[in-house]
Amino acid sequence: MSYIEKLFGVKDKVAVVTGGTGVLGHALCRALAEAGAKVVVIGRRRDAADALVGAINSSGDEGLAVSADVLKEEELIEAKRTIIDHFGTIDILVNGAGGNIPGAVISPDKTFFDLKMEDFQKVVDLNLSGTVLPSKIFGEVMAGKKKGIIINISSLAAILPLTRVVGYAAAKASVSNFTQWLAVEMAGKYGEGIRVNAIAPGFFLTEQNRALLTQPDGSLTARGELIIRNTPFARFGKAEELCGTLIWLCSDASAFVSGVVVPVDGAFSAFAGV
Repeated sequence: MSYIEKLFGVKDKVAVVTGGTGVLGHALCRALAEAGAKVVVIGRRRDAADALVGAINSSGDEGLAVSADVLKEEELIEAKRTIIDHFGTIDILVNGAGGNIPGAVISPDKTFFDLKMEDFQKVVDLNLSGTVLPSKIFGEVMAGKKKGIIINISSLAAILPLTRVVGYAAAKASVSNFTQWLAVEMAGKYGEGIRVNAIAPGFFLTEQNRALLTQPDGSLTARGELIIRNTPFARFGKAEELCGTLIWLCSDASAFVSGVVVPVDGAFSAFAGV
C-alpha cells in the first residue's frame, strides 16, 4: 500500500450512515463501501436500506441495514447494540438524515407571519436533534476508545441563509454550530483521536427539492434559474461530488482538521453576484 493509499484509507472501518437511503446518502454509502469501509445503513425505510446493502454486498463490499428513527433514542440504542454485536465497534458516523417540509417554507404568495410553527419545529427536530441524538448514542462508543470520526451534513443555507426555507436554514445553521461545539468538547475530554466536521452541500437535485428547482419537463423553475446564475460552475452538483470530501474527512489525510464546515457548492458561497 502506498503512502497516499494509507493516508486516505478507510478500509475495514465501521461507518454508520443515517439517512443513507436518500439521493445524497446513497452516494456517500457507496463511496465508503468502495473505499473498503463496512457500511451500516440506518433508516426508517427498511426495504430501501436492504436494497442498498444488497447492492453493496453484491459488489464484494460489506454492509448492514438497521431500522431506526434518528429522533427515537431507544431505537438508536438498539441499533447500536445490533452494530456492536455484528461488527464489534463504530469508527465513523455520518449524520445524513435531514430534510425539509412545505409548512416550514415561505412560498411566494405567503409571508413570514404565515409560518406554521409546528412544521418549523419538525424541521428543526429532524435536522438538528436528528444530528445531536445519533452523535450522542454512537459517539459514546468512540469516546470509550478515544477514537472516531463524526461527519455532520450542514448546508449552504447555513452559510448564506436562503429565502423561503426559514426552518431548514435555521436548523442547518445550528448543525454547523453544533459541529464546532462537539469538536471542541470531544478533543478536550477524549483527545485528538475524535474529530468532528461537517460538509455543507450546495445545490444538488434530490427528491425533496426537485419540484422546487425544476419543472415536470426538466427545465428550470425561476428559483432554479436564479441558483444557476449565482453558481460560478453554472450547474447543480452531482451526488458523487460529495464523496471525495467525505473520504478526506474520514481518513488520516485530515488528521489535524476538526470543527470545520466544508462547502461543496461550485463556488456559490464565494460569489458576490456581480
